[in-house]
Amino acid sequence: MLGVIAVVAIVLTLQLRSILLDEARTKIDRIGIDIGNVVRGTSLLSAIGDALPIEAQLTTTGSLDHWSSPTTYVEIDTPAGYPEGKSTNMGGATFDQTSALRDRSVVYRIEHRPQLGDLLVRDEFVRYPGIALIIEVGESLAIYDETLARVRLLLLVVVALAAAFVIAGSFALASSALEPIARLGAAMGEIRSDRLSSRLGLSNRSDELGTLAQSFDAMLDRLEDGFARERQFISDASHELKTPLTVINANAQMLERWADRDPEIRAESLRAIRNESASLAAMVNGMLLLAKAESGDDIPREPLALDGIVADAVRAAHVRADEKGLALTFAAADPAGDDGPVILGDANLLRQLLTNLIDNAMKFTEVGSIDVVVARHGTEASVTVRDTGIGIDDEALERIFDRFFRADASRNRAIPGTGLGLAIVRSIARIHDGRVEARRRPEGGTAFVVTFPTLTGDS
Repeated sequence: MLGVIAVVAIVLTLQLRSILLDEARTKIDRIGIDIGNVVRGTSLLSAIGDALPIEAQLTTTGSLDHWSSPTTYVEIDTPAGYPEGKSTNMGGATFDQTSALRDRSVVYRIEHRPQLGDLLVRDEFVRYPGIALIIEVGESLAIYDETLARVRLLLLVVVALAAAFVIAGSFALASSALEPIARLGAAMGEIRSDRLSSRLGLSNRSDELGTLAQSFDAMLDRLEDGFARERQFISDASHELKTPLTVINANAQMLERWADRDPEIRAESLRAIRNESASLAAMVNGMLLLAKAESGDDIPREPLALDGIVADAVRAAHVRADEKGLALTFAAADPAGDDGPVILGDANLLRQLLTNLIDNAMKFTEVGSIDVVVARHGTEASVTVRDTGIGIDDEALERIFDRFFRADASRNRAIPGTGLGLAIVRSIARIHDGRVEARRRPEGGTAFVVTFPTLTGDS
């Protein structure tokens, strides 16, 4: 900006100098042309004295004062360049000697005279029948130089003030720009798992730094929420693992004390250890599967017919449904056997997702049926698992997919399970670019709907 201001000041100075010189040239042109017209007899000033020739009239002392002024000087020279007459304000000074031998009739030059200062001189050779002379008109540049000097001083002051303003504005702008960056750097340096609550708080800024700060605060929100969920997961997992481990430890002590004395106690303790070990293994396997599903790493993906995957999961669950006396039905998207919806994914993980949903429906359904339905929706396909069970409260619907969450812990204490089944369902759906939601059925029971993007649209 300072460079632009300096260039503008220089250009203005040069242009003003050119304008002032043009004004001086216009003035001496007017006088030189007027004197030339007198020489040619075309001027209203026909003569100073009719008795004398024009050349003699012009060279008479004081005759040229008609065209002179305090800053304008007039001189008449012979074709050889010798002065014949001049205005009285020139005193003893004369213009530089010139000659009639030239390419142009009118020549302009700047010369310096000690008595008169710097002058812009118009030099014209005039030839008329019986007359040949050189008319020189000079204009003092002192007033123009003074005007130019004042303008230069004014521009210098303007440039200085602009420089001060630019420097102050630059410091203010730099401070305004760097302060949030410094705060951002300090906040980034303070990030630790136990110090995620600090925020930049620059929501009032609408520039790029404000956007960056808001993104950083949003990232901290996600990190804080993620660490909170991980801490909650560790706490919940510890609590869930503590119960089977306590039972195993207690029964191991019972075996140590009474195994040889009481066969019934030995059998009961072994049975408890076996059941709790199986429960513990199922929980650990569920946690490993959840970790795999949430990471999404190294998950092989291939085109899969969704109808076939769902049919396999329903077929495998028929035995458990029959044991509990529940009707388990399946409705494909294309019952006629045409090509159903095709999705991109891992067959084993998708079967695990469907198995978890069907098992969850069986756990909470004592009487009635479980219906599994596949449907198309444009470029998406959905799998709905409906049951006629006890249903879910509205308050619990938002947390039903959280790890280790149970809608009613006191009522479901006797219901087997690790509390990870629906969390695994949600994670598997996410890594397949899908989504899952739970809904209360007006007629009773719950409906779980999983939606996936398909590789084929409606036919």
